[in-house]
Amino acid sequence: MIRIAALAAALAFSSASVLAQQAAAPAAAKPAAQKKAAPAKKKAAAPAAKQLPEADATQMAAAERTHLGSYECDFKQTIEVAKNTKTPGYVDVGFKSKTYTMKPVLSDTGALRLEDVTGRTLLIQIANKSMLMDVKAGQRLVDDCVHENQRASSVAVKAAQQ
Repeated sequence: MIRIAALAAALAFSSASVLAQQAAAPAAAKPAAQKKAAPAKKKAAAPAAKQLPEADATQMAAAERTHLGSYECDFKQTIEVAKNTKTPGYVDVGFKSKTYTMKPVLSDTGALRLEDVTGRTLLIQIANKSMLMDVKAGQRLVDDCVHENQRASSVAVKAAQQ
């Protein structure tokens, strides 16, 4: 019995000393950690402007069919389409605070696709409306966008049907 009591006392004493050492170690480590200066953050250099491939004759023809100017869209939103000033055959599409550089592509259906050179967005232009989509998220950013040429086309079709 005395052996068990002695063993229990030794075990309790060793456990108490280990706990005391563990408690002292983080307290001693804190001042050293506070003395360390945070490493200086390097500023990332702005990415260089990507050189766009030269437009071929098909792309130039598609760019000529693009309705340039302001489009009125659902929920009182607008998009602006303008020629890219740096690279012929490309257009810039402005929506909210972003501007997307796009490559015009004619489709077999007659729709004009303006494909974002980064692969993020797509503007589809048909006879009576246009739609801007986020292809990565798989959703429309804005729909039912109408340029004045599309509005005139819709009026002409309605008049011909009467």
